[in-house]
Amino acid sequence: MKELAGRLAALDPDAGAALQVIAYFDRLVEGRAGLESLVRGAAVLSGCAARLVDEARGVRIRVGADGVRQDGGGPVDPGWMSAALVPGGGAAVWLERTGPPGGVHAMVLERAAAAARDVLDRTRGRAPVEGPAADPASVEVLLDASAPEHARRQAAVRLGLRDAALARAVAPAGGPVVVETMPSPGARTPSAGARRAGIGPAVPVPDLPASAAAARTALRFTAEGSEQDPGPRIVYADDLGGLVLLADAVGPGTEPVPDVRALDRAIAAAPWAAVTLQKVAFATSLRAAAAELTLHHSTLQDRLAQAEHWLGWPVQEPHGRLRLQLALTVWRLHRNQHL
Repeated sequence: MKELAGRLAALDPDAGAALQVIAYFDRLVEGRAGLESLVRGAAVLSGCAARLVDEARGVRIRVGADGVRQDGGGPVDPGWMSAALVPGGGAAVWLERTGPPGGVHAMVLERAAAAARDVLDRTRGRAPVEGPAADPASVEVLLDASAPEHARRQAAVRLGLRDAALARAVAPAGGPVVVETMPSPGARTPSAGARRAGIGPAVPVPDLPASAAAARTALRFTAEGSEQDPGPRIVYADDLGGLVLLADAVGPGTEPVPDVRALDRAIAAAPWAAVTLQKVAFATSLRAAAAELTLHHSTLQDRLAQAEHWLGWPVQEPHGRLRLQLALTVWRLHRNQHL
């Protein structure tokens, strides 16, 4: 399909673009994508904000042209391009662009509406599914606090959570949030496998939207666990405590504080700086840090002398160590804004 679209684009750019739209939504449908993913595709492909509105089912999703969900935005303008999910029905996909749809915009609306109709039919109880891994759209409904209560209950049943006392959300890097039941309140091993992941708290099933939000926040505190991106690959929201305030304070438009800029300079100055400072900041002692780094204690001392020069503060006394811990944490939050 991709090769055919490329050849067709050389002959007829509009036809080639339309074929790419078809292929894009076909991939989403094959992956059983949720409603938000479908609306995001419509927005990005059309270059303008897109909405899915189904008042009867309580569904209102808006995604900006940059692919970021931005609910709100005022009432729907009847002059916008749109496609009803069923002929004569009230539910529709909208593109926030006036005029009659044509070319690529018409194809985006047609494919998005058809895919959204299928997802709504499936997640509102018309078709059985085979479990959480097979139906990310039901997970999306379950984790959407704005979805009608009956729709969320049905999603929980489809996902096999009818009798679950506790469940939690797991937010893996590069993948959708998943839900897993808790065999016991103290269970810690997540189902994310080897991937980086944020783990939400165990909660009653109706409270899973809050667990999902906490899991996404915890994901921002994770790292690759490499020398250039040292730190934990799995972070539990329950373990963050007051650190969640840092996540709220660091956003896309936040300028790095001086300590983070100093840390950037230190890491750029030597390939060993990131992992060395991570171990020194969070190990139980300097000797423990040296052992984890497989360094002689004197070699670690030499490295720290250089690092302290680059940073501009001592890291071997309590206040300086706390300052380093905070700088590393905020540095990671800046790096993980895409997660």
